[in-house]
Amino acid sequence: MILYRLICSDGHEFESWFRDSDSYDQQAAQGAVGCPFCHSTEVSKAIMAPHVARRSSRSREEENCAPALLDERHAALRTMIQELRQKIAATTEDVGDRFPDEARRMQDGEAETRAIRGRASFEEAKALLEEGIEILPIPGPPDESH
Repeated sequence: MILYRLICSDGHEFESWFRDSDSYDQQAAQGAVGCPFCHSTEVSKAIMAPHVARRSSRSREEENCAPALLDERHAALRTMIQELRQKIAATTEDVGDRFPDEARRMQDGEAETRAIRGRASFEEAKALLEEGIEILPIPGPPDESH
C-alpha cells in the first residue's frame, strides 16, 4: 500500500491510498481518480516528502490521540466525515469481522453482491487489494475522550 499526495487541475490537494504505483497510474489513466472537492479527474501526484516512521518517547496512548482541531475548516471537515460515516452505515450491511471472507465470497460469486462494511486488519485489507477485490478503507471515528 502506498499513500500519494495528489492535486487536481483546480489546485485542490488531497491524499489517497493505492495498492502500488502501477495501480495509481492505471486508475488515473482510466479517469478513476477524482478530486473529493470538485470531482475533477484531472489529477496528478503532488510533491511530497517521504515520511519515515520513528519511535519516540511518546506513550502509546499519546500516539493514538487525534490531533486538535485548528480552525473552522477542520471542524467542518470533521462534520463532513461524520455525515459520510452515517451515510455509509445507512446504505450498507455491517458484516463485522467477516468482512474479508464476505468480500471474497461476493467476488467468487458465492454470495449476493451488495454494499457491505466491516472490519479488516491492515494485512487483510492489503491481501484483498492484491487479489483484485475493490475495497475502500474508511477510518473509524476519532476517540473524543482525548
